[in-house]
Amino acid sequence: MQTQITVATTGPGLYEITEEALAFVREARVDAGLLTLFVRHTSCSLLIQENADPDVRRDLDAFFRRLVPPADDPSMGWVVHTTEGPDDMPAHLKAALTAVSLSIPVVGGLPALGTWQGIYLFEHRERPHRREIVLHLSA
Repeated sequence: MQTQITVATTGPGLYEITEEALAFVREARVDAGLLTLFVRHTSCSLLIQENADPDVRRDLDAFFRRLVPPADDPSMGWVVHTTEGPDDMPAHLKAALTAVSLSIPVVGGLPALGTWQGIYLFEHRERPHRREIVLHLSA
């Protein structure tokens, strides 16, 4: 079974998509299997992260902004790819450091996420985007 969801982003940050993934698995009525999520872009990524305290999401975003600043930052003078703006190459670097796909076991008809785990699209670009994520469930 397979579907695609679209996430409208408004700028950098983590956008939770756990409910969409849960709904897809519930509709499939598969007791045991593997849920795979794949984002069809190179300047955003996917994460499984804590969904209880919003400070975790803010701190992760701040960490990646410090780790990979915009291309117009003096420390990024080595960046060549700047035709799409100062946030584009840093977005590619952040996506390379994280993941564009996730695999989550399905147990008892639900993704086997821990108590505080949520699934997120991690947007790395400054301007709004429409991000496509393919969800695939194999039994």
